[in-house]
Amino acid sequence: MSDKHLFQSGTLNRLVLKNRIMVAPMTRISASVDGVPGERMRHYYQRFVRGGFGAIITEGMYIDEAWSQTYAFQAGLVNARQSAGWRAITDQVHQRGGKIIAQLMHAGAISQGNIYRSTTLAPSALAPRGEQLSFYHGHGAYPLPDAIDEAQIQQVIDSFAQAAARAIGEAGFDGIEIHAANGYLLDQFFTDYTNQRSDRWGGNIAQRLSLTLAVIAAVRQRVGNDATLGVRISQGKVNDFHHKWREGEAGARQVFALLAEAGVDYLHLTEYDALQPAFADSAYSLVQLARKAAPNLTIVANGSLGDASRAAQALEQGADYVSMGKSALANPDWPMRIRDGVELREFDKNLLAPSADVKNCELV
Repeated sequence: MSDKHLFQSGTLNRLVLKNRIMVAPMTRISASVDGVPGERMRHYYQRFVRGGFGAIITEGMYIDEAWSQTYAFQAGLVNARQSAGWRAITDQVHQRGGKIIAQLMHAGAISQGNIYRSTTLAPSALAPRGEQLSFYHGHGAYPLPDAIDEAQIQQVIDSFAQAAARAIGEAGFDGIEIHAANGYLLDQFFTDYTNQRSDRWGGNIAQRLSLTLAVIAAVRQRVGNDATLGVRISQGKVNDFHHKWREGEAGARQVFALLAEAGVDYLHLTEYDALQPAFADSAYSLVQLARKAAPNLTIVANGSLGDASRAAQALEQGADYVSMGKSALANPDWPMRIRDGVELREFDKNLLAPSADVKNCELV
């Protein structure tokens, strides 16, 4: 498949995109200490609009003033000041003809640097694997979380819905992405070894997905059928890169069918390498498995798709869109460079640092 397919227009619900190339959500922790986006973040997102990306998915935002904050200096979407900060960003994106989707998240057990609480919540009172990320100003082991109770679960569901309504109604976003990937709270419920519950929120793979499905339903009810709504899932986690779903290919097919039935407008699949087989005993990538299980579901693929040929291969495997992280940091004008045949800038790993100086990657 030619990379020209990357430049075909497309739609997510009623959101019209000029091409199939998105900026992936990337943790930047460059808001104020109380979670308000500022000038630095406005500059960061504008670069991608000028560079020709069809859509931007933001870094994950926390959804309540309690347990959901993930890192120090993370942006939130829980009060008027934070909404106003984001509105300044979305207005500038729209003035330049861009589209921007808000990713909403809850940290669960792997919260670090939360300004609201020193305790954490998780499906079960089990210490998370690994250690806090020094990269994001954390240190030492993750604390032992409290097992979340039913009332708190309902609060989480409602907080996702409230933040989604605020994102669309106050902050001016074009859509919502629910972050159910990478080891955060919804993924903790989905993962077998972090969810040891015996109630309706635990058990087999479908039951472990039930909190994500409940969040999708609540968000959809609050934002309406016309708003673009997606969900991001993964196997690997920030504190467990090599995790694979225990149920393998059969479980993956079940999950993808359930997510399609839930009524999301797109599924954002992230893997270290999106093109590789998802399981040791399977020849298919997650993208291919999702396409087989849910033929009509829109799929966004993410993971090592930073050159045009690999991005085109993802479309060939069944993805409808691709999202880029590291390549977008190095090349905020990636679509323009590919379209015009200009060589991509080499990626500098220092750009991954949330405090990285991005002046060398600015568009001229």
